[in-house]
Amino acid sequence: MTITKDALAVNHRHHRAALAIYFVIVLAHWAEHVSQAIQIYALGWPVHHARGVLGIPFPWLVSSEWMHYGYALLMLIGLILLRPAFIGRARTWWNVSLAIQVWHHFEHLLLLLQAMTGTNIFGRPVPTSLIQLLVPRVELHLFYNGVVFLPMVVAMVLHLRPSAGERAAMSCTCAGTPVSAR
Repeated sequence: MTITKDALAVNHRHHRAALAIYFVIVLAHWAEHVSQAIQIYALGWPVHHARGVLGIPFPWLVSSEWMHYGYALLMLIGLILLRPAFIGRARTWWNVSLAIQVWHHFEHLLLLLQAMTGTNIFGRPVPTSLIQLLVPRVELHLFYNGVVFLPMVVAMVLHLRPSAGERAAMSCTCAGTPVSAR
């Protein structure tokens, strides 16, 4: 059996709701990174005390490579699962976000494998991603989440405000009833 883009309700009648849930999850995670940056740069907290909002009551969240990897995987799955309903300009921006998240996921997989094996690359004392060799982890993940988030937002705005041609080709009802469904 072949799965078509319309076979999954998440890309048809439930696309808007699925996008909203996904966006809230992404926004909450982005807020964690922003709050951690505020704790470091505005409040002057040492990096090891700056844990975002949830990391204050649950400090293990910040140090858990499984949690970070799980979120990176959830982001990747969401971008792939919701992608079929995006068309035209929105699809281009969604693909940009997806491509960056593929790399971000790879970096988290590398961190997780180091944590699981106890062998860190280049003899580092802690698990280290490739780009982290050049940029500190807090700043790097703030950057990664920003560059995944921004094209995703552009894609969502374009998806909800399609051109006439894009609206006619849409399989979901995110921008109102598609012309093909009337």
